[in-house]
Amino acid sequence: MGMNEYKLESHPLCNQAAVVQGDTYRITVLTPALIRLEYHPHGRFEDRATQSVLNRDFPVPNFQIQKQKGELILYTDELELHYDEKPFSKHGLMIKATGGNGWGRTWRYGEVPDTLLGTARTLDMCDGANVLQGGAYSDSLAPTKDSVIGKVPMEHGVLSQHGISLIDDSHSMVLTEDGWISPRDEEVIDLYFFGYGHRYLDCLKDFYHLCGKTPLLPRYALGNWWSRYHRYTENEYKELVERFEKEELPFSVAVIDMDWHLVDDVDPKYGSGWTGYTWNKNFFPDPKEFMSWLHEHHMKVTLNVHPADGIRAYEELYPRVAEKMGIDPESGHPVLFDPADPHFMEVYLKELHHSLEEQGVDFWWLDWQQGGITKIPGLDPLWMLNHYHFLDSSWKGTRPMTFSRYAGVGSHRYPIGFSGDTVISWDSLAFQPYFTSTASNIGYGWWSHDIGGHMMGVRDDELMARWIQYGVFSPINRLHSTDNPFNGKEPWKFDRTTCHVMETYLRLRHSLIPYLYTMNRRASRESLPLVQPMYYLEPDQGETYEVKNEYYFGSELLVSPITEKQDPQAKVGKAKTWLPKGLWVDFFTGLIYQGGRMLNLFRSVEHIPVLMKAGAIVPMQNMEAFNNSVENPSAMEVHIFPAKDGSFTLWEDDGDSPEDKDTNWACTKLTFCKEATPKFQIGKAKGNLEVLPKFRSWKLVFAAVKPTAVIVTADKAPLQATVTYEKTTSSLIVELPETAIEKEISVLFPQGLSLTENHLAERCYELLEPAQIGYDLKSKIYGLVKEQGANCIGSLAALSLNEALFGALCEILTA
Repeated sequence: MGMNEYKLESHPLCNQAAVVQGDTYRITVLTPALIRLEYHPHGRFEDRATQSVLNRDFPVPNFQIQKQKGELILYTDELELHYDEKPFSKHGLMIKATGGNGWGRTWRYGEVPDTLLGTARTLDMCDGANVLQGGAYSDSLAPTKDSVIGKVPMEHGVLSQHGISLIDDSHSMVLTEDGWISPRDEEVIDLYFFGYGHRYLDCLKDFYHLCGKTPLLPRYALGNWWSRYHRYTENEYKELVERFEKEELPFSVAVIDMDWHLVDDVDPKYGSGWTGYTWNKNFFPDPKEFMSWLHEHHMKVTLNVHPADGIRAYEELYPRVAEKMGIDPESGHPVLFDPADPHFMEVYLKELHHSLEEQGVDFWWLDWQQGGITKIPGLDPLWMLNHYHFLDSSWKGTRPMTFSRYAGVGSHRYPIGFSGDTVISWDSLAFQPYFTSTASNIGYGWWSHDIGGHMMGVRDDELMARWIQYGVFSPINRLHSTDNPFNGKEPWKFDRTTCHVMETYLRLRHSLIPYLYTMNRRASRESLPLVQPMYYLEPDQGETYEVKNEYYFGSELLVSPITEKQDPQAKVGKAKTWLPKGLWVDFFTGLIYQGGRMLNLFRSVEHIPVLMKAGAIVPMQNMEAFNNSVENPSAMEVHIFPAKDGSFTLWEDDGDSPEDKDTNWACTKLTFCKEATPKFQIGKAKGNLEVLPKFRSWKLVFAAVKPTAVIVTADKAPLQATVTYEKTTSSLIVELPETAIEKEISVLFPQGLSLTENHLAERCYELLEPAQIGYDLKSKIYGLVKEQGANCIGSLAALSLNEALFGALCEILTA
């Protein structure tokens, strides 16, 4: 069968009505703002899909052609192209972006447009944005002067404040009809010009159509991952999982680093044990039973593999692989890793990896660190691994997924991204939110970082607390650490406060899976990444470009993680935050904010700023009864900020089907209407109800409201509800018993539903209570707040307070 089964769906042929062609050039108008530019001295043009580009079948846009004085002029609604019909040159090829918010930016051939950047291959050996020499690190939080060798080499994305960007596809491989790859003609020039102005979401949508959509992740990937570079034994790993269960800490993925296979036991005549495919039976005497046990405990399994050294004679599977490769097994000759050989790749996948997957491996952690050279010039072995492993990974009838580093434009088709081995430092934490959200500019929406950092650095419990808070509100929450007995990420290894934070946030991540899974579908079907920089929705608002670490987390939430140490007196950390216009509410505290302004948000180590927009509806799993499963839950919890009308459609399927078909899905529509009689409604579940529990209980949390009366019905019949009020967060909690999913539930507020005040004095007291300042000063501040309310800021300023404390007080008083 060869490689024929390893083919991506693609539609590489454009409509010929979109083509303007000469003897040596071809211009394809894909959209009014997207043009393909090809040049070849002998007129040989490429109609096949490439590593980067799959689909050119856009509807033909309106455009006009003129020829004046030996110049070809092409007009669309967005662009104006001038070309002298000669070899591409800066004097002879120019495009002016005329649409998209009135942009008049001009590009000439050879120029590299400034963009908002995209992402990088890896963060290996990075301390924040600094790349370090291997092993060069001082015993402090900051790298030594001589250890920094450069900055993280961020590649370009397709979004730009200047309105124009470029993808150069001249050197990527062609995807052939037989499932293999072929080098491009070295004389070809193949460019894609984007001139979308500030229409960022339109640009991203067309990018995804051009380069392929983001696949749907399996549901389990959105829970917590446990990973550690440590020589676990089977018993030790089982004891760890049982401890997690005892502590009611949910994990859905078990990552087992390289010591699952033989390492030190490899005879030196074969080289090192860095690459391996044979289980170390001293550590794991019965691998199949071990992985089956993990599956029974609702954990999927991924194994680390470094494939560069190939398959050597000591491996259990060597005879089988060698024979398939035409090598006499008795010879002991190694089977070299050769991703440029289709026969090797087929044997590598089917004879080597399938055998281990039959034992229970669910997907592979491809830990390629050996550069980008193969026997075919320009062919990146990392891309080959990502492409073929991903396509192969559905052979057992499950959803394809792999776990590997970024390998260039189009890599979003092979989630999930492994960002590499980072240094444990505040700088590393501070860089990751920016790095993650910026990756969306090249469509790469599923980065997984070593949460807590991987190596070096010093112990800092506050840093760990802040990092896991960010991890929970990042695409993938994977705890990881290097092989050091003091460097584990088990919550109980940290002080009481940090342990509590870690436990709380790990449970929160698991409870967010219903929301995250709906956003997973949205990313795949609507071309909207989970994490989006603030400038996506307000591209003409200058402040959105200043808050590099702030981002939207799905359709309902805004996150501004704290990535610096807290002030020792005020006991709060700070995050510079832009709040778009409208009302916002803190997800944890219920504090209401008026938007349309820049401000600093201050939080104790227990929380980071996570805000719900007005009308937000966030469906979650109710975790009051511990459950490590990622199945569609029977106990639901929904957080609502009823400041205006809102709706949310909860999408669910079986979580691991190989194909994303419409018939797989069930949906439940949740709506809030601020009518004369406000109403929250849980619609009847529709679609494929086989994937849902027949009955569901619901806990509805209405944020930042006053107490009020509630009437609940199911299909218009009265439904008994338990109603409580949480004064600290001003939350009205309505708990509904198990009800058939095919019934429509209505929650009515006959006396209205009003937002609460912010209770300034109480919130300032909560801030002041742990502050490390004089008791008399605390009393004076508190007295001013009680007496003058928000008008006391001038009086507080006269007290020459600690800067962070004064800032935190002002945040509350002006919210």
